[in-house]
Amino acid sequence: MSTKKMSRVLAVAATALAIGAGAAYAAQPAAQPAAQPAEQAHGGPGSWHGHFMKELTQLHDQLKLNADQEKLWQSALDTMKQNHEAMRANHEQAHDRFKAAQQQPILDLNAMAATHQQIEQKDAQLRQQTTDAWLKFYNGLNDQQKTTVSTAIKQRFSRMEQRHEKMRERWEHHKDAASAPAPNQ
Repeated sequence: MSTKKMSRVLAVAATALAIGAGAAYAAQPAAQPAAQPAEQAHGGPGSWHGHFMKELTQLHDQLKLNADQEKLWQSALDTMKQNHEAMRANHEQAHDRFKAAQQQPILDLNAMAATHQQIEQKDAQLRQQTTDAWLKFYNGLNDQQKTTVSTAIKQRFSRMEQRHEKMRERWEHHKDAASAPAPNQ
């Protein structure tokens, strides 16, 4: 792996705690399941996003930031939140365009693909802005603080891997059950 690619991988890993979940959350469609209360779907105490924000707050408290670092933290957090909202708006706009396109007797797949590509490009720019803001914050930390952030990221990666492993196990079990011969009647 080239040095440039390795440093990019490390940069992404360094910001994973702050933006990995945030970007994934931001990419979710604006609509929520009817059975899920709005406060849980969009950041309330029992929501996935609420849990992520709680983790960020706990990390913030552990870091004991100085005034300059606090400014960088707030800037990164504000950038993340603003870009999250912009991504949600992008997805709502795309949803509206696709819904309008479905009213036509013949779908314009080229226009639909172009809309999708435009949204992807806008979202990529927003994700990069968020990454840059968190990297600026991270680069302002001392070694002890970076160790704290690194530990939190490694713990998050471990939990993610455990969840993925459980999903793989469930999928294998489901696949095996589906391929089993039906009992004779």
